[in-house]
Amino acid sequence: MDKSYKELLQDITTFVFDVDGVFTDGKIMITSDGEMLRTMNVQDGYAVKVAIQQGYNICIISGGTNEGVRLRLRGLGVTDIHMGAHHKIDPFDEYLDIYNINPQHVLYMGDDIPDIPPMRLAGIPCCPQNAVPEVKAISKYISHKYGGDGCVRDVIEQVLKVRGHWAENFSAKND
Repeated sequence: MDKSYKELLQDITTFVFDVDGVFTDGKIMITSDGEMLRTMNVQDGYAVKVAIQQGYNICIISGGTNEGVRLRLRGLGVTDIHMGAHHKIDPFDEYLDIYNINPQHVLYMGDDIPDIPPMRLAGIPCCPQNAVPEVKAISKYISHKYGGDGCVRDVIEQVLKVRGHWAENFSAKND
């Protein structure tokens, strides 16, 4: 018998996230000099910091190459950041090999077609509410939150609560 989504949360030790459409709303503002600007949700940032403080692994695999995004994620404590990854399965497999992580212990959140290959290997493939239909079809959980609007916080908080690692008195500074 297959485990339910909530039962699978017990097994999660690792989060893998796409950036555009997950940490951001997928929109890009382009300045007159060609700089591409994105916005991220501070509540997602807080959850990332708490997860890292609690010993969870967090990996970012993004097709984008924006250095501002890398700096933001590094500032949250994320050390495994793969930018410019158009074939996401390669950095996903490499990450799991380096850290000897069982794919069944991974929650992968993506929103678009390039995320599908690694999502198929993850224990819990999930997506934001505004993911493309093909990603929704293979997701074991579809957040009620949109990309850039707290979907990262949603899944991290659920895992940490189920595993007894979330508390209201955490203090993650500089979120």
